[in-house]
Amino acid sequence: MPDDVTLDPFTPIDPALLQTPRLRLRQWTPADRAPFAALNADPAVMEHFPAPLGHAESDAMADRIEALIGERGWGFWAAEHRSGEPGAPGRFMGFVGLHRPAAALPFGPCVEIGWRLARPFWGQGLATEAAELALRAGFEVLGLDDIVAFTALPNQRSRAVMQRLGMQESPTDAFEHPGVPAGHPLRAHCLYRLTRAAWRARTAGL
Repeated sequence: MPDDVTLDPFTPIDPALLQTPRLRLRQWTPADRAPFAALNADPAVMEHFPAPLGHAESDAMADRIEALIGERGWGFWAAEHRSGEPGAPGRFMGFVGLHRPAAALPFGPCVEIGWRLARPFWGQGLATEAAELALRAGFEVLGLDDIVAFTALPNQRSRAVMQRLGMQESPTDAFEHPGVPAGHPLRAHCLYRLTRAAWRARTAGL
C-alpha cells in the first residue's frame, strides 16, 4: 500500500456501527503488530500478492494504516474476533475497511473496500460480515456515491466476497496494477463496483 497523499476531512465513525456479536473493527494497537506480521508472512494469505512481507515491511504498513485512521477517522481497521465471553479479550484477525488509493489507477480517484484475514478465520463468513460494516460506514457516514474493490484475476476467494457483498464486476475496467511488476502473473486485476443506490436496495430488507 503506497503512502497516501489525498487529504480527507476527519470523520469519526461511531464504534457501535463497526461491531457485530462476532467481531468488531477498531483502531490499531501495538499488540496487533506481531499477529499482523505473521499473517503477512503466510504464503497462503499472500498467494495473490507479489510476495509475502517481512516483519519490518509489515510493521511499516500497519504504521501507515494506523496513521491514516488517526488523520481521517476511517481506513483499513484492525478486525477483532469476539469470543462471546463477557470481558474476554478479542483475537486479532487482520484488517477490513476502506482506503483511498494513492496509486495512479485508471478509474481513480476512488475509495476501495479491502480485507486481509489470517487463515484461522477463513471460511466462516467473517470477511463478508466485517465488510458489510465498512460499506455501511462508507455509504451512511462518509456519504460515498460508490465503493470499488479490486484484486488479481486468479483470486477467486476475494472475488466471491465481493459478489456476496452485491458488488458487480466491471469488465471494461480491468487493468494492470501499477504496483505489480510488469510481466508478473498477478499484474492483471479485475474491478468490482457497488453504488450507494444498489447497496440501499440490497440492504433494505435486512
